[in-house]
Amino acid sequence: MSIFSGLEKIVKTDCHLCNYTWFGLGGSADYVITPHTVDELRTVVIRCNENELPYKIIGFGSNLLVRDEGFRGAVIKLEGEAFSQIEYKGETVSVMAGASLSKLVLDCVRKGLGGLEALTGIPGSVGGAVKMNAGGTFGDIGASVQSAMLMDKDGNMFERVKPDLVFDYRCVNITARIILGATLGLAESDPEQMLRTTKEIWIYKKNSQPLNTRNAGCIFKNPRGVSAGALIDRAGLKGMRIGGAMVSEKHANFIVAEDSCSSSDVIGLIDAIRARVKEEFDIDLELELEIW
Repeated sequence: MSIFSGLEKIVKTDCHLCNYTWFGLGGSADYVITPHTVDELRTVVIRCNENELPYKIIGFGSNLLVRDEGFRGAVIKLEGEAFSQIEYKGETVSVMAGASLSKLVLDCVRKGLGGLEALTGIPGSVGGAVKMNAGGTFGDIGASVQSAMLMDKDGNMFERVKPDLVFDYRCVNITARIILGATLGLAESDPEQMLRTTKEIWIYKKNSQPLNTRNAGCIFKNPRGVSAGALIDRAGLKGMRIGGAMVSEKHANFIVAEDSCSSSDVIGLIDAIRARVKEEFDIDLELELEIW
C-alpha cells in the first residue's frame, strides 16, 4: 500500500522544486503535498512519521535555495483557503500561515491598522515570516505577534503566547515543526499616512535592491553593528560571479541567478563570499537564506 493511500488528490510525486522557489533552482522532491485542511495536514504528518519519511514545510520559497540533488522526502506546502484565511477583530488580526505577507500588509494599511508597514516589499508567506522574524531596516513582524498556533511532529496542535514566545533578530524560539498561524496585535492608525509610509519604503527598496531579478532576498544576516552588504561591498565582491550566480551590483547581500545558474553556483559563491569577508575583516557571516 502506498504511504499516502487515500490522499492521492493532494500528493504529487517526483516534483521539481525549482517551481516552488523564487530562485527557480534545485532538484526534485519525492513528494510535494498540498493538504486542503488541518486534518489532512495532521494525517500527512502522521503518515510521514509512521514510515520514517523526512518532510519539510515550504511557504512561498522566497528565502530558500534547494540543492541540485533535491530533497529525498516529502515537501508539504500550506496553500489553499484553509491555510490563507485572515480574520479581523478590531485591532487583532488572526492569520493563517499560508497567507501572503504582502497582501496582509496592504489589507491592514487599507483598514487603518498600523504596525506592519515596516514589512512592505518583503515577499513570502506569513508562516515563513514568523519563523524567521522577517523584517528589515524599519522593523520586524515579531513586534506585532501576540501568539502562534503550532503543530508538533506528532500532529498535535498547541499555542505559544508572549512572553513565552520570544523574537530576536531573524529568529524566534519556536521549535515546533509547523507554524499554522499567528495572532497579531495592531493599532488604529491613519490609512493615508500609512500609505505614504509604505510608498516611501517601497521606493527605498526599489532603488536599493535588485527586485526584478531571480534572487532570494538577503543571503546573510547582519553581524552585530554592521551591514553584511557593506562588508561584502568593501571586500570588492559586487559583480563577482561563479557560473550563473552573481553578487548583485545594486545590493551586495543579494545573489542574482541568471539563466545558466545552478544551485551549486549559488553555494559556491556563498562560500567564496564568506571566505573573503573572513579574510578581510575576520567576521564569520551567518546565513539568512535557508538551504535544503
